[in-house]
Amino acid sequence: MKTTLRSLTLPALISLALVAAPAWAQQAAPTTAPAAQKLPTTTPPGAQDHGQKHADAVEQRIADLHAKLKITDQQAKPWDAFAQTMRDNARKADQAFRERAQKLPTMSADDAMKSYADLTETHADNMKKLSSAFSDLYAALSPEQKQVADAMYRNPGGKGAGPHKGGKASKGMPASASSSAHS
Repeated sequence: MKTTLRSLTLPALISLALVAAPAWAQQAAPTTAPAAQKLPTTTPPGAQDHGQKHADAVEQRIADLHAKLKITDQQAKPWDAFAQTMRDNARKADQAFRERAQKLPTMSADDAMKSYADLTETHADNMKKLSSAFSDLYAALSPEQKQVADAMYRNPGGKGAGPHKGGKASKGMPASASSSAHS
């Protein structure tokens, strides 16, 4: 039961951590501003750089998954929908984090908690959309491709797991087995 629960919650936690990292990093910056100083209404350059890096990472992940799953021309329609969902989710998450980061210096603790809950809800909605798009893609995969996908998603904490990369090998699988299942 512990393994099943871990296999269900770990991907969500890893995804949240990957998506939440920019907000946590932005929160670490000094948040005090003189009362007379007006907050910028445009996105700070660092946030723009991060947004581009995140978009590039999403594109790299899409390319990696495409190669690992050996997507065929006949599977292009569900694949394109899945890849676009990944892009849309990344864009929505980045936008939500930027908006929160801009408002955070003037938020009360109560407002900050509520805004974090909103981010978590956005993440959950994004994961539901991604899961639905993946179900359509999975249905179009060959048995061999399904085996590759199954191996990738059965080790959610392993390198290259699921739609998000990162993490360490799970306790039940040695690092060498984990990396070979995802390479």
